[in-house]
Amino acid sequence: MRHIISVLVENEAGALSKVAGLFSVRAYNIDSLTVAPTNDPSLSRMTVVTSGNDTTIEQIMMQLNKLVDVIMVKDMTSGSHIEREMLLVKVAVVDSGKKDAAKRVCDIFRGKILDVTDSTYTIEMTGGSSKLDAFLEALSEAEIMEVVRSGVIGIARGETTLKV
Repeated sequence: MRHIISVLVENEAGALSKVAGLFSVRAYNIDSLTVAPTNDPSLSRMTVVTSGNDTTIEQIMMQLNKLVDVIMVKDMTSGSHIEREMLLVKVAVVDSGKKDAAKRVCDIFRGKILDVTDSTYTIEMTGGSSKLDAFLEALSEAEIMEVVRSGVIGIARGETTLKV
């Protein structure tokens, strides 16, 4: 099962390396990893997407909590949460038919065309992973030149927070 694990760490050199190393040494796969400072400049928040059964996820959480730089760990999938991912895709639009089709699909999915040239559109899309997958599938008629995805970020709904 897919899990989104939020990790609050000290914003210091080597913190990311220690977390990634923990996954590597124990042969756990990281599907997605994002890291950024929080509103407290001394802390960063990592969002790690991984897969595993309950025992594996429990082991990962225990091992993460043992790391010196880690302040707090929470499995976001254990409660109500919001998750988003960003996608940038460059498509070839060499004729007006392809331009119209790409624009129509972009509008349907509420994407935003960020860059236009004579032969390409660069489109931004934000949403859940399944929405981004569906968008790319809908663009399958277009010639997709390049795809960049940010990785998942998540936050708990309501009053629940991940802070010290």
